[in-house]
Order: sequence, then C-alpha cells, then structure tokens
Amino acid sequence: MNSVQLIGNLATEVELREAGEQKVASFLLAVNRASRDGGADFVWITAWERQAELCDEYLAKGSRVAVDGRLKSRTWEQDGRRRDAVEVVARRVEFLTAPPREGGAEVMPFEAATA
Repeated sequence: MNSVQLIGNLATEVELREAGEQKVASFLLAVNRASRDGGADFVWITAWERQAELCDEYLAKGSRVAVDGRLKSRTWEQDGRRRDAVEVVARRVEFLTAPPREGGAEVMPFEAATA
C-alpha cells in the first residue's frame, strides 16, 4: 500500500503551471520532527487540476495543511549525473489555516479540496 499523511507548513509559495492540458501545483512542505533534536523534514507536494487551483488561490508560504497522498519516485539525468527525487502526489489537501484577505477576514474555499 502506498499511502502518506503529513501535516506541516508551506516552506515555499505555491507554483501553478500547466502540464499539457492539466494544471499542476507544487510546493515544499516543512514537517516538524517529533524528536528531542527537533528540526523538520522538507517534502515536495504536487496537486492536480481543481485541487491545484485551490492550493494556488488559498495557500501561501507559512500556511498549515494536512496532505493525504502517495509517494512517487522519479529519476533523471542532469549535467551528466543521475538525480533521484521522492515527492508526494496529493489526493487531498486540507487547509488548516488560511492567509488573511484584505480587510482582515479569513476566507476558506467552499468546495471540498479533493483530487
């Protein structure tokens, strides 16, 4: 079974782009470690289609989210060296906080943010 659940804060702004005819958003999530040393792990998250649009519209660096998704590994070559990365492809991103809008009122999306 390939299932991942994470809660953390966005370490970057959401980057929305198009991949063919689909929209994809990506951001780096900082997940605190539950240890004496503290620290955080940083994980790339990708969301697709309407989920990507909602992330781009409502999330900002520092926003707290819960992510339910699956691990995806990829390999490529860059500058003659093999590169590897593991990311989480989101099935669902739950917004735990929202950045305040102009006028100080917080706004949350009305539709469910599921992929």
